[in-house]
Parts: sequence; structure tokens; C-alpha cells
Amino acid sequence: MNLSFLKDRAFLKEMLVIAVPISFQQLINASLNMIDVIMVGQLGEASIAALGLSNQVFFVLILLLFGTTSGMAIFTAQFWGKQEIEPIRKVLGMSIIATSLFALIFTLAATLIPRTVLGFYTNDTEVIEIGAQYLSIVGLSYIPVAIATSYIAVMRSIQLVRMTVIATVSALIFKTILGYMLIFGYGGFPALGVRGAAIGTASGWTLELILLIGLVYTQKTPLAAKSLRTLFSFDMAFFARVLKTTMPAMANELFWSVGITTYNAIYAHIGTDSIAAVNVNATMEELGFVVFMGLGNACAVMVGNRIGAGKKEEAYETVRRVIILSVSAAWVVGLIVILLRDTVVGLYDLSPSGEHNVRMLMLMMACTLWIRMFNFSTFIGALRAGGDTRFALLMELCSIWLIGVPAAYFAAFVLHLPVYYVYLFVILEEVAKAFVSGWRFRSRKWIHDLVNEPAV
Repeated sequence: MNLSFLKDRAFLKEMLVIAVPISFQQLINASLNMIDVIMVGQLGEASIAALGLSNQVFFVLILLLFGTTSGMAIFTAQFWGKQEIEPIRKVLGMSIIATSLFALIFTLAATLIPRTVLGFYTNDTEVIEIGAQYLSIVGLSYIPVAIATSYIAVMRSIQLVRMTVIATVSALIFKTILGYMLIFGYGGFPALGVRGAAIGTASGWTLELILLIGLVYTQKTPLAAKSLRTLFSFDMAFFARVLKTTMPAMANELFWSVGITTYNAIYAHIGTDSIAAVNVNATMEELGFVVFMGLGNACAVMVGNRIGAGKKEEAYETVRRVIILSVSAAWVVGLIVILLRDTVVGLYDLSPSGEHNVRMLMLMMACTLWIRMFNFSTFIGALRAGGDTRFALLMELCSIWLIGVPAAYFAAFVLHLPVYYVYLFVILEEVAKAFVSGWRFRSRKWIHDLVNEPAV
């Protein structure tokens, strides 16, 4: 393993300038999400399960938005490498239109038929009723979330990371404080329980969009278009070029998110204590991913910039270095997770079986984290950033639907294994994906120069 790149100060500085703010943003997000679950956790396992299942709807939406915006950010990163501003604004406009349409569909489902949606995950009427109260409120913030996601993706691709951190962290702190007051009835507010958490969340995400747009224009960034026409006037030939790359990325995240939410439906059908434990473990996963989110996103931006500038070999080397850093860090984070298991269990009001499930899930997660981070680095940093979205889609579809979902179903409903062993069966898809993504990375076939192609 060649570690000589650790002496390359220019590389490390460029990577850290992007990665550290994103990791900090993710740390605050994960920490405050954990606090949300802890606060709602004082209301019992049913409330934890309801919050987790309601957030599965948001999970599917946010990954669909991520696929759309990251697919379009491939172009903005490469245009930034060429220092062309006008096309970046047009891609932002395309992203806002597409994400808002998706968010509208989810808003209608969340606000009009929340019980029907939650019925996909569980038959527990108490969980469905509590979750419907949360979902019908938080669904009102989906369109602001969609627009904010578009801005964040483009801002990151042109290295305006600090502004996204300011907006997101401020919104997260606001939503946590407001949620606390509304859940338990402090500061003169009524005690609304799960509904209070929903109001705090919806208010926070709306504030994030307001802050982002304010910063974009007050700081006179390249995204500060003089008129809406500048954002939304683009020719269809250019739009078709962007869609050709974006559609596979969008479909990738849609099918992957539906697969993940299918896992959660399987966990929920094992039992309420099982899905509650999965949701607790998920908060720890999110905290554990902090470092890797920064590294992966920094890698994607750097790779896109280098491909746009015609430096393909540097793009390959950037991914190789990030893979080494990510896998090494995953072993350290995994050890920390193992040591923190008892502390985490003590934060929640769980049954004895729920506590055991959490301990075992955290152990499984810690031991397999390095495989998932290898895949994350190659997928986000190489395949997605390099424009190899169609291959990424095929790989993701095969791994999750031909391996992961059947394995989870078999483990849960044929072998009747505990939830933590079902979780381990799900990891089989990550193992298979590691072989395929590693081969694709070494082949260099994932490197596609999109912005220097002739217009269609």
C-alpha cells in the first residue's frame, strides 16, 4: 500500500478544505438527529418506531433528490474545472425544477394518505397512528428541502462548502431547540409529543432554504443569477445531455432507497422492538459516517474538477488515495462504536430484548463498516463523479435486488433469525458490490469527460 501521498501537502489541503466542513455539517446533523431520537425515545418504543418509519418516506425522497442533484453536479463540477459560470446556473435551474416535481409527489402522499404509506412498513396500529401525525406535518417541508438540496449540491461542486455548513447547521440547531420545546412543552409551548418533533423538523428545513438563498445573493456568489430567467432558460439539447447522465443516477438512488426501505419493512415485521433497535443503530451509523461523508464528497468534487480540466490520471489517483484513507478510518471508527455500545443503550427507554438487539446491531455494523466505506469511496468518488452512472445503476440494482433483499427475506421469514443476523445477511450485497466496484475502478472505464463533448 503506497502511502507516500500523505506527504503531498497540496492534495491534503485541497481535500481537507472541502471534507472538513462537510464532515462537520454531517456531525452536527447526525448528533442532532440522535438527540431527536433520544427525545422521542422518552415517549416509548412505539414512538421511536413511528419516527423511524415515518422518516423512511423522507429517506426515499432525500436519496431520490441526492441522485438527481449529484447527477447534475457532475456537470457543475466539471464546468467549474473549466471556469464556465453560465452553464452552472442553468444546471442549477434544471435541478430545482426536477427536484421540486419529485417533492410535490411525496408531499401529496405524506399529507393526504399517511396511514396508507405507513401501512407498507408495519401492521402495528399504534405505530401507524403516531407516525401519521408526524408524517402529515413534516411532509409540508419536502419542497423547501428539494430546492435546498439543489443549491447545496451545486455549491459543493464549486467549492462553496462553508456557506452550506452555515445554513444547514443553523437550521439543525433551530429545529432541535424548537422540537425540544414542542415535544415536552417548555417555554410556554404546549407538549405536543411526536407532533412537536414534526413541527420543529419542518420549520428547520424551511429555514435552511431561506438561509441558503440569502447567503448566495448577499455574498454575490457565482450562483446569484440576476433574474429567474437566467436559471430557467436553457435549450433542450443541453437539457438532454444533462438528463442522459442524471437519469441513471436518479434511478440508482430511487431503486436503492426503495431497497433500503424494504429492509426496514422486513425489520419492522420482525417486531416493534426490532425496528426500534434498528432506528437507534441507524443514528450511530449516521455518526459513524461523518468522516466518510466528508472524504467521499471531497473526492467527488476533486475528481470532477480534474476531469473537467483534462487531468484524468490525477482523477484516478485522487480516488485511490481516498479509498486508502476511508478504509483505514473505518477500522478506527468501528472500534470506537464497539466500545460505546453500553453507553448508547443507556440513553434510551428500551425493553431488555431491544437493548440486546441494539448491542448486537452495533457490533455487526462496526465489523462491516470498512466494506461499506470502500464501496462508498468507489461509488461516489469514482463511478458517480466520473459520469459512469449507467454502470453504477446496473451494479446497484443487481446487488440490492438480486442479493440484499432476497437474503434479508430469507433470513427473516424462512430462517426466522433475530434482527441483527438479518442485518448481517443484508451486508452480503455490500461484499458482492465491493468486488465489482473495485474491478471497475481499476479499469479506469468510469472516467468520462462530459463537458468537453460536442453539444448534441
